[in-house]
This record gives sequence, C-alpha cells and structure tokens, in this order.
Amino acid sequence: QVQLVESGGGLVQSGGSLRLSCVASGRIFSMSWFRQAPGKQRELVATISGGGATNYVDFVKGRFTISRSNAKNTLYLQMDSLLPEDTAVYYCNFPWATQSDYWGPGTQVTVSS
Repeated sequence: QVQLVESGGGLVQSGGSLRLSCVASGRIFSMSWFRQAPGKQRELVATISGGGATNYVDFVKGRFTISRSNAKNTLYLQMDSLLPEDTAVYYCNFPWATQSDYWGPGTQVTVSS
C-alpha cells in the first residue's frame, strides 16, 4: 500500500497563495487532491492523469494548478487567489479512493478574510 504524506498548508489571508505537496512512498500514476471542510463531506478538487492531463472542479478553475514530479513521487497543488471558502483539510489520493480506503493525515489550509 502506498503511503501518502501531505504538507504545505497554513494560515493565509484571502487572495494569498500556498503550495501543497504530497509525497508518496511508491510510484504514482493518476492522482487527485481532495479537501474536507468542517461539517462537510470530502470533495474532489483536482486530478492529474499518468500522462499529465489535468482536470479541475469549477470552484478552483483558474486559481489552482495540479502538477507532479515522477522522479520524486510527489504531487503538488499550487493554490492562488485563495478564498475563505477554500478553508479545509487537503488530502491527496488516487482518484477512485473512497472513504473506507487509506488516507494520509492531510494538511490544514486556513484562509482568513
């Protein structure tokens, strides 16, 4: 089982930027970023395929950029123009991961208004 460790979260003002990282213990192919806000279900944010194709949910299009380093087994999420509603714990995982699957610890992102 691939272990995932997210990092890079923090407290930032509205309009600011953060870059999240996710280090995997093994090779990664298609990967996604998810987030879970307090009191809400975990939701998909962005996906990158093994070939590098990217896909974003509407509420982050134009603001977030997903990328990867195959050499480092690392997934990234560049988040710009952050909004208070982006406040959540961010996780990386395979796109097909379900609630009952393995999840890393996540990284907290807090955006103040």
